[in-house]
Amino acid sequence: MSFNRAVILAFGCGALAACNTAKTHIGDEDPFLGEAVKYNAAVHTINPAPVYAEQGAQPGDNGDKGAQAVKRYRTDKVKEVQTMGTTSGTTGSGPQ
Repeated sequence: MSFNRAVILAFGCGALAACNTAKTHIGDEDPFLGEAVKYNAAVHTINPAPVYAEQGAQPGDNGDKGAQAVKRYRTDKVKEVQTMGTTSGTTGSGPQ
């Protein structure tokens, strides 16, 4: 009976010692780990006091234009969409 106790005790001590090495690398992670998450959080953070360029567009610059567009939409007099070409009229073709 004492032999069984000694084996169980030795096995238990060995198991506890093995648990000690499970997390020996805490703090050794890659320094860039989580960089994408930090970048995404920074992109989605709103700047409460944005700084605009002196000659750039300011908030509300096109309010009158937007108001006229809403008025046309409500009275069903919307302007026709103007299409724009992006090529100069020449076409490319492969070897013939």
